[in-house]
Amino acid sequence: MALTVGKLLRDGAARLADSGSETPRLDAELLLGHVLGVDRATLLGAPEAGVGNGQAEAFTAAVERRAKGEPIAYIRGIKEFYGLALSVDPRALIPRPETELLVELALERVGVLLTAAPREAGVPLSVWDVGTGSGAIAVALAVESRRRRYDQDLAILATDISPEALALAIENAVGHGVADMIEFAPADLLAGVEHAPVDLLLANLPYVPSAVVPTLPVAASYEPVAALDGGPDGLDLVRRLMLELPGALCATGLALLEIGSDQADAVVSVAAELLPGWQVEIRPDLAERPRVAELRRGIN
Repeated sequence: MALTVGKLLRDGAARLADSGSETPRLDAELLLGHVLGVDRATLLGAPEAGVGNGQAEAFTAAVERRAKGEPIAYIRGIKEFYGLALSVDPRALIPRPETELLVELALERVGVLLTAAPREAGVPLSVWDVGTGSGAIAVALAVESRRRRYDQDLAILATDISPEALALAIENAVGHGVADMIEFAPADLLAGVEHAPVDLLLANLPYVPSAVVPTLPVAASYEPVAALDGGPDGLDLVRRLMLELPGALCATGLALLEIGSDQADAVVSVAAELLPGWQVEIRPDLAERPRVAELRRGIN
C-alpha cells in the first residue's frame, strides 16, 4: 500500500493509543505536520497525499519517541506560548498555557504604570523575570510591549540559576527580535545580581511538592527536575523569594508569582508570616482556579 498522509496518521494514532496517549490522533497530526513541514489544516486537507520513505521513517521514529513518553514539544523542538513559537528542549521547563496569565497581568500592570503618571526622562519601567527558564515570560512581554510601541519605556531583566536555561532564553529572545530589550544574567533567585529596586517582579518558580514530582505524567520526567520540585510543600523557593522582595521592589512595586491551583491559602499564610502588612491578592486563571499571587506593600 502506498504511503499516504491518511495511512500514516491512522497507523501513528493506533500506535500512540496502544502506548496510552490521551490524545493519540492529535499527537500523530502534530508529529506528521512537523516532519512534513506543514500545518494541521494542510495536513488534514490532503489525506491521499503521498509521503516519501524518508519522511515516513522520520515520522515513525517521532511516534516511537512519543510512545515512550517524550513530550511533543521536545520532539518538535517548539512550543506555542502567547502566540509565539518558542524553541524548547530539555534545558528548561516547557512553557504551560496557564503561565500566559502571568504575561497578561504583567502587561496590564505595565500599561497602568506607564499611563498613570509621567516618568522621569530616560528612566524606563523596570521588570525582573526571576527563574526565566526558556524565557517565555520575558520574551512574550517584550514582543507584546514592542507591538504596543512602549518598548523604549521598558527595561527587562531575566535571570536563572541554570546557565543552560539562560542560553535557551537568549536564543528565544534573539529569534523573536527582542534581545535588545532584555538583559540576561545568572542568579540564584535574587542573589548575585546588582540591580536597583524594580517596578514589577515576575516569577514562575518550581512549586510542585517533592512527593508529587514522581507521580507526574511520564512526559514530565523528561523535564529538568529542578524546574518542577518546590520542596516538601512546593513553596520552598516562594518563601525564599518573599524574604527578598522588600529589597527587590521599589516602594510602589508589585510582584506576580505563579502558584499551584491548591496553594492559595498556603501562599496567603506564608505572606502574612514573612511580609507582615503587605497586601496579597490571588488571581484566578480562565478555569477560575487560583493561579497568580499579587504582592505589594500595604498602604500606610
